[in-house]
Amino acid sequence: MLDKKKKQLLIQKYKTHANDTGSPEIQIAILTAEIKELTEHLKLHKKDYSSRRGLLRKVSLRRKLLRYLEKENEKSFDELTKKLKIKISKRPTEESVLVEEPLVNPEEATEEVKEEE
Repeated sequence: MLDKKKKQLLIQKYKTHANDTGSPEIQIAILTAEIKELTEHLKLHKKDYSSRRGLLRKVSLRRKLLRYLEKENEKSFDELTKKLKIKISKRPTEESVLVEEPLVNPEEATEEVKEEE
């Protein structure tokens, strides 16, 4: 659990405007800090299964927020992942997915089958 000082420092560092306290950027930064703390705790206490469950929940929530931010503001997503050193694979966009032509023309394939018979 983060103390108030650490949380306030994260809010100051990642806020998008003057009164910002709950934007996805801040939520992701806070979750990342909590995930790091829990990871260190679990290195010492390997059988703390309730903390492990909490860690998995935080990782899942952060992943959802990252996907939302990627969809809404890709520039901010890229900057935040670089600042926080988060490794996440980008989802392919509709433009980046190429439609591949089939290697064999369907008409030619049926002709080959007829020839074999």
